[in-house]
Amino acid sequence: MSDERIKQVSAIRRAMIRPELGAICGTILVFVFFFMIAGDSGMFSAEGVQNWGVVSAQFAIIAVGACLLMIAGEFDLSVGSMIGFAGVVIAILSVQWGLPIWLSIIAAFVVCMAIGALNGFLVIKTGLPSFIVTLAFLYILRGLTIWLSILTTRQTIIGGVKEAAEGDPLAWLFGGVIFKGLFQWLGDIGVIETFTRGSRMGQPVVDGIPMLVVWALGLVIFGHWLLTKTRFGNWIFASGGDAQAARYVGVPVNRVKILMFMFTAFCATVFATCQVMEFGSAAADRGLLKEFEAIICVVIGGALLTGGYGSVIGAALGALIFGVVQQGLFFAGAESSLFRVFLGGILIFAVIMNTYIRRMITGER
Repeated sequence: MSDERIKQVSAIRRAMIRPELGAICGTILVFVFFFMIAGDSGMFSAEGVQNWGVVSAQFAIIAVGACLLMIAGEFDLSVGSMIGFAGVVIAILSVQWGLPIWLSIIAAFVVCMAIGALNGFLVIKTGLPSFIVTLAFLYILRGLTIWLSILTTRQTIIGGVKEAAEGDPLAWLFGGVIFKGLFQWLGDIGVIETFTRGSRMGQPVVDGIPMLVVWALGLVIFGHWLLTKTRFGNWIFASGGDAQAARYVGVPVNRVKILMFMFTAFCATVFATCQVMEFGSAAADRGLLKEFEAIICVVIGGALLTGGYGSVIGAALGALIFGVVQQGLFFAGAESSLFRVFLGGILIFAVIMNTYIRRMITGER
C-alpha cells in the first residue's frame, strides 16, 4: 500500500477540496445575480462600488480574526461588544479626559487585547467552552460600555472625536483617505463622475480609498500569509484539528489559542477605531450582532465549525458576499428585510458545500 502522504491527487480534486470553493461559487453567483437585477442602478458605478466595498471591508476586518480563531478550534462571541467598548474607551480618553487621540487609540488596543488574552486564559485554564466564556464577556463588555458612557457623559453617544482628532497622524491611519490625487485626475478626465453643483463642484464623487479598506486588505494578506506560509500557521491548524495530538508533537497549543483570542480583539479594535474616526463619535450600541456576522462570513468562506480547516481568503470572500448582498438589495429597491432571507440561503448553501468538502477529504459517506 502506498503512503497517502505521497499519493497522487488530480488537479480537479485538489480544487474541489479547497475551503474557498463554496465562497468562490457564491461570489460568482451573487455578482451575476445583482448584475442582472441591478446592473443599471448605479451599483457598479464608482460610487456604488465604494458603498459595497466599504461595507465588505468592515466585515472582512473582523472576519480575519474570527477565521484564524475558528481554525484554532475556538469562538469569540464578545467581538461585537468589544467594538462598542473600544470606541467608547477612545472617546472617553480623548474627549472627556483630554488625552491625545494617538494615546487614546493605543490605550484602547492595549485594554482590548488584554481582555482577549483574558478570554483565552479562562478558556484554557477552566476547560470551559469558548462559546460560554466569550458569551459571558459579550454581556460584561456591553454592560461596562453603557455604564462608562453614562458615568462620564450621562449619555450613550459621545461626540467630539472628530475635532479632537484633527491633525493627529494615528487618527489619519484609521480615518484617512489615500490616492486623492489619482481619483481627482480620474474625475478630471471623465472616468469617475464629479459633482456638478454645490461647494464640491468639480470634485470626484469618490475622492479616494478609505483607510478602512486598506486595513481590510492588509489584514487579509497578513492572515493568509500567516496561515499558509509560516510554522505558526501550521500550529493554528494543528491546534484546531486535534489539540492533544498537537501537544504530543510539541505545538504550544495554549499559547496559540491565547494569541488568536488577542488577534481577534485586535481586529475588533481596528474596526472600532475606523468607525469612530469615520463618524466622529462613539456609541454604546455599536457592534451589535457583529460577532455573528463575522462567524457567518467565516462559515461562508469554508471554515468548519469543528476547527482545523478554513481559509482567510475564503473568509474575505464571505465578507464580500455579505457586503454585496446587503447593498445590492438596496440598489435593487428590494425590501431590506429580504437581506436576512438571502443571507440565510447563502449560509445554508455554504454549510452544505463545506460538509461535502469534508466528506471528500475524510472519505465519509
